[in-house]
Parts: sequence; C-alpha cells; structure tokens
Amino acid sequence: MNFTNPLVYGVPFFLALILLEYTYSKSHNNKKLYHLKDLGSSLFMGVGSAIIAPLIKTISAIVIFNFIFEIFNPEINGVRTNIMGWESFGYAWYIWIACQILDDFTYYWFHRQNHMVRFLWAAHIVHHSSDNYNLGTAVRNGWFTILYKPLFYMWIPALGFRPEMVVVCLGIEALWQFQLHTKYIPKMGFIEKIFNTHTMHQVHHAKNVEYMDKNHGGFLNIFDKIFGSWKELDETVAIEYGVTHAPDSYNPWVILTHEYKDIWNDTKKSKNWYHKFMYIFGPPGWSHDNSTQTVKQMQLALKK
Repeated sequence: MNFTNPLVYGVPFFLALILLEYTYSKSHNNKKLYHLKDLGSSLFMGVGSAIIAPLIKTISAIVIFNFIFEIFNPEINGVRTNIMGWESFGYAWYIWIACQILDDFTYYWFHRQNHMVRFLWAAHIVHHSSDNYNLGTAVRNGWFTILYKPLFYMWIPALGFRPEMVVVCLGIEALWQFQLHTKYIPKMGFIEKIFNTHTMHQVHHAKNVEYMDKNHGGFLNIFDKIFGSWKELDETVAIEYGVTHAPDSYNPWVILTHEYKDIWNDTKKSKNWYHKFMYIFGPPGWSHDNSTQTVKQMQLALKK
C-alpha cells in the first residue's frame, strides 16, 4: 500500500498561514513580530529543505527503511514475520496510533540529542537562530539535519511497522510542529496536560537561561515530563528568543554553516585530542578552560 507524505499537501498551507499571520501582526500593533530580511532568510531555507527533503526521502524511505524492514521482517511462507517471532504489522487503526506514538518518542530523543551533541546542534541551531518567533521561523530548517534524521527512526521498521507508515507519521509530526510556532495561541487548559502546545514551544525557543534545552517533545509532552526536560511557560517572564551565539547575518549560507566554523576554530584551541573530541561531540558550550559554559552549567549557576 502506498501513501503520500502529508507535507506534500501542507506546504501551500504553510505559506498561506505565514502570510495570514504576517498580515494580522501588521494590522494589530505587533509590527515587530516579523522582520522582512529575517523572514526572507527563513523562507529561503524552507524552500531549500522542501527541495532537498524529497531527495533524502527517496534514500531514507525507499532504501534505508525498506532495507531495514526487509532484513528484520523476512517473508516466511508468504507472510512477513519479524525475526522476534511476531507477524509484521498491517494498517489497522491501532497500529497507526502505535506507530505515531513511537514516532513521537523517537522525535523526542532525536530533538534532544540535537541540543546535547554539538555536531548535531550545528545543524539544528539554524532553526533556533532567529530572534523572532513566528510561523516563518517554523520553516527555518537546517539542510544538514535531513541527512542523519532517518537514522534515529530505523528501529521502527525493524520492529515490523511498514516503511511508508513511518514516513506518514513523520509528516504528521512535522505538520504539528509547524503550527506550534505562533504566539497568538494562549494556554489551552486540559490540552496542556497531554500535548506539546504553543506556549510550551515558546519556552523551547527561548534563550532565557532557565528555559534553555526544555520541551523537546513532538505532539506529546509526556516524554519531557518523564525524562525531566519539561518546563511550563511563566507568563510573568519576558521571553528572549534566539540563541546565545547568533550568526548575526541574514545570509542563508552563513546561517547554515556558522556553527561548523565555530567548532573548527574551537578544536584548534587545544592540542589535546580529548578536548578536540569534546568540542565536536560534547554539549554545546563545553570548553577545556571554562571560557564558555554548557546550558547545565549556566542553569546550576542561576540556582546559586
């Protein structure tokens, strides 16, 4: 059975909603919500992702996911059977729900590692590099993230979920993530207890020290709560959006690559190979001489 990635239909709505929010902000005394040069950079990178993603999808869905599915779910007497002994999963409604939850669990750890490992952060920082929080920022995605993201999801088809099902769930996750990037939706009562909402994602995009590296969830917030990374929005605290070491440029190539350049420069600060390794694969902000601090170090200092 073949399915189409929901993002194929989502792109026109993304552009329409960005235009709607932009127009609404300009006519309702919130003229600073959008900065045209910043929006231009975000849209350029969004268009680039839209071009690159289908090419990577061909590799991830057709090659990687199918390869993993075939290896772990061989056909035995005409029936796809997982190597653990159960029959590979079909398309029943409850299988779809299970796949979406596993997708969300995977997204949580994929997203969290993007903040914990500097080499991955170098790709993900693109999404956080704008000082603005709006639907335009939602499409400001790093192009290099697409190259390794499928590797986090390989275990799902290995369990017996159909590769095309995993791709659809990935698309649904992305649709939910897009609409979170607006300040016009307030807290939503009971929904906040289950789902990752707009105010929670505002926390995620803040560079306030107490908010950094929080709320990594996709459409659920349960994994943040279980693994200690959840934080509620304090509406009495003014949010500052962006990153502590911004690219300070509207040039898309600078935005896409500036952290890689910083990593390279940092590796030259010490001849010790462990230090070099940590500058690449340690947490962002790690330094051998404490000249810079990680988020954990900054948050511990804030509590003192």
